[in-house]
Amino acid sequence: MQFLALAVCFSVAVSLWLRQAPAWRLDLGQMVLWNYAIASLLCLLLLHPRMDAASLSRMPWGIALALGVVLPGLFVIMGRAVRSAGIVRADIAQRLSLLLSLAAAFGLFGQKVDAWQLLGMALGLLAMLALLARPAARALRGDAAIWLLAVWFGYALVDVLLKLLALRGANFGTALQSSFLLAFVCMAVAQALRMARGTRLDPRSLGGGLVLGLLNYANIDLYIRAHQSLSANPAVVFAGMNLGVVALSSLVGMLWLREPTSRVNRAGIVLAGLAIAALTRAAA
Repeated sequence: MQFLALAVCFSVAVSLWLRQAPAWRLDLGQMVLWNYAIASLLCLLLLHPRMDAASLSRMPWGIALALGVVLPGLFVIMGRAVRSAGIVRADIAQRLSLLLSLAAAFGLFGQKVDAWQLLGMALGLLAMLALLARPAARALRGDAAIWLLAVWFGYALVDVLLKLLALRGANFGTALQSSFLLAFVCMAVAQALRMARGTRLDPRSLGGGLVLGLLNYANIDLYIRAHQSLSANPAVVFAGMNLGVVALSSLVGMLWLREPTSRVNRAGIVLAGLAIAALTRAAA
């Protein structure tokens, strides 16, 4: 569970860094581009991926290519969802992707259910509803609903792809390096098209992207390791990651950012802690 706990911490750090980008007038697209450059370099230096013919022949290229497209695309989708529907609704859509991830754990990966898992999931769903409870907002406008659905589906898809990557026999470092390189290529093409329309490179966004890459690499690496160490319990990883991020984000917002919280929100933090305890018991 230590890999999962660390993955939660780095996931929240990524969100905090991205939320600060507009205030510092950083270019999100360029940050995402350089993020994958540093993540790829870290993977090369720390994991020593095997790039020989034998290792590459065993690579699940379909999964790696899918991750290479989906991972950077989610940064853009989340940004569109925040602008069109608001950050609260976008955050709800992201965290409720847990429902699709859990459906995959039981439907695709054949995990069996026990009483502790059911208790943890029930408490977790209640915790998320309580943590994300906010006053009613204005009705959705334009294509906001489409972007929210894309966030909901996209984050669940990443969960499933990372689980499949953990299950395949390919070298872990090789698969991760390939995904990062493919993501970098996708973003490089997108930025080249933007530059052709007049966008200029921003050195400050380069620096922001390097920090983002450090945080993002640690988040993904630790999340995959959590799936490997709890390979018989994918639902525990899916639920623990989402619940942990929601609970920690709420604590950070309440204690550090001084965001107002209600009694329902604070009750949600307690419920999330109980849910994580139950899921930890299920994984023991």
